[in-house]
Amino acid sequence: MTWQWIGLMAFSLTLLPAGLAMAADLVPERLRSRLTPVRPRGWALLLIYTTAPVNALPRLAGASPETTLACTAAGGALAVTGCLLLGFATYAHQRRTVAAPQEGP
Repeated sequence: MTWQWIGLMAFSLTLLPAGLAMAADLVPERLRSRLTPVRPRGWALLLIYTTAPVNALPRLAGASPETTLACTAAGGALAVTGCLLLGFATYAHQRRTVAAPQEGP
């Protein structure tokens, strides 16, 4: 039980604020170039974060093993979806066409 609380607190203090800030496009300019695209990465972090409460809350509430197993499967699906969103956003950003610099007269 203690590890469930520790994991839930750790994810809530790290991934939740970062994901919310990125999804709202509130990233400092000095980090913007490293985190591009910002909003899809924020949504991906929020999907990955939701794995923690979906897995921890049924266990902390003393739910049945079937409910706990179903929530664990749902949490895994959310984590995989977040990872896929992160991968697709990064891949699409890297594959975008960049305008060639124009030479002046």
